[in-house]
Amino acid sequence: TEILEGRYFKTTEAKKHTLSDLVDRYIKTTLPTKPKSIPQQKSQLEWWKEEIGFKLLSDVTPSLLAECRDNLLMQTTMRGTVRSPASTVRFMAALSHAFTTAVNEWEWMESNPMKKVKKPKEPRGRVRFLSDEERERLFQACINSENRLLYPVVLLAVSTGMRMGEVTGIKWTDVDMGKG
Repeated sequence: TEILEGRYFKTTEAKKHTLSDLVDRYIKTTLPTKPKSIPQQKSQLEWWKEEIGFKLLSDVTPSLLAECRDNLLMQTTMRGTVRSPASTVRFMAALSHAFTTAVNEWEWMESNPMKKVKKPKEPRGRVRFLSDEERERLFQACINSENRLLYPVVLLAVSTGMRMGEVTGIKWTDVDMGKG
């Protein structure tokens, strides 16, 4: 009876919905809860929808996703450069979260197929510090600037490691001279 009613095999939901259905529902219901991510993730999810949106969720396999990952890595961006591994990982993460939502909240799938797809290795990034000579030249240029606030702002940023938004948003109520 459970088999006939579609309750025994949970894959029936995966056979009813396409990847486009998943992306559309995710963009409509889940993405608005992440306002800072909306523009970036929406375009990433639209790419997946365009690429394999016609596929039923039951037909979206790790091997298909790996093939798409490889296509992403070979694509040329709007700037005319080849897409970076880091950017490709972001595309994969956006779809992976949509799959996880479909598994946990909507019960459309048994498992997230993206979990079985290997992410491209990202470069370590660089860590760079100003030399003493570079730091002195920077401070001197700030002192010579027409903007009288430039030197204190740069000095504070270099001394504390604060970001621009933190330095420009600081108020006297945030400063505790007693505790340093």
